[in-house]
Amino acid sequence: MTRCPWCGDDPLYVAYHDTEWGVPLHDERALFEFLVLEGAQAGLSWLTILRKRENYRRALHGFDVARIARYGAKDVARLMNDAGIVRNRLKIEATIANAKATLALYEQGGALDGLFWQFVDGRPIVNRWRSLAQIPAQTPASQALSRELKRRGFRFVGPTVCYAHMQATGMVNDHLVSCPRHAALSSA
Repeated sequence: MTRCPWCGDDPLYVAYHDTEWGVPLHDERALFEFLVLEGAQAGLSWLTILRKRENYRRALHGFDVARIARYGAKDVARLMNDAGIVRNRLKIEATIANAKATLALYEQGGALDGLFWQFVDGRPIVNRWRSLAQIPAQTPASQALSRELKRRGFRFVGPTVCYAHMQATGMVNDHLVSCPRHAALSSA
C-alpha cells in the first residue's frame, strides 16, 4: 500500500491515516474534539497530539461541551498541571471558550455539523494532489470558516487550523491520488 507519506510508519499515525483522516464526520462530539485537538496542535506535530488524545478525552470529560463550558479557574489549574495534555494556558482557555461558543450555537438552533459543512456546500471537496507539496496550508473556504468561527467567539481557529480540521473531518479529501484511501473516500 502506498499511503500518504506524511504518516510515516508509526503505528498510531498509520492507523489514524487508514481509518480516520479524511472520513466525512458529522458527529457533534467528534467535530468538537477535532476542533480542540487541531487548536492544541498549532505549533506542534499532529503525532504529538495523537499520542495525547486519550489523555485529552480523560481530562476533558470525553469532550462534553456542556461540562467544559462550565470550567472555571480550578479546572484551568487542573489542566495546566496535567502532563498528559499540552499545558498551554491560551489553548486551554480557548477550549473553554470554544465550548461556550458551541453551546451558544446550539442555543440559536445551530450545530457544528451545519456550521462547518456549509463551507463545502455539504459535500466533501475531492482534490487530486500528486505530491504533498501541492497541498495548501489554507484555502478560501478555510479562511471563510475561520472568520465565521472567530465572529462567533471561537479561538485558536485560524485558517490553517481550520483547513487541518477540514482535512481531518473529511470536508476535503486531501489523500494523494496514489494513496488507496483517496479512491476509497472519493467513492464513499
